[in-house]
Amino acid sequence: MAATLKFDEVAVGDQIPPLSKVVRREDVKAYADASGDQNPLHQDDQFARSVGFPGIIAHGMFTMAHVVKAVTDWAGHPGALKSIDVQFRAVVFMDETLVARGEVAAKDEATRRVRLMVWAEVDRGGERVLPIKNSEAEVELA
Repeated sequence: MAATLKFDEVAVGDQIPPLSKVVRREDVKAYADASGDQNPLHQDDQFARSVGFPGIIAHGMFTMAHVVKAVTDWAGHPGALKSIDVQFRAVVFMDETLVARGEVAAKDEATRRVRLMVWAEVDRGGERVLPIKNSEAEVELA
């Protein structure tokens, strides 16, 4: 984990470092076990195909957790994240590279908090798809 980020080191417009992860079946299974969400859409290819997908898909909250990790890695401490509000817009398939990104949108001197615009993206055959977009995180910095 990075050193704890200082409020004065951040400017509006700064980008957080992108965080990439190839979504693997075993990671989605581990998430299902940890979360208790055993929906067959996330574990059974035949079921997923029966509802129109080419195979299992990652949980939306799995994708959000990846965005949270990018934010907390950037801030340098998981306790810095005070809130996150996301909009789920697309599914994530197995073996896709999920990239979490963010940008500092505002700073509040009084609270030492920054508001980040955050999103997740995958490249699907040359098309940029955003499984999470129009989303915000609030982070309190030292």
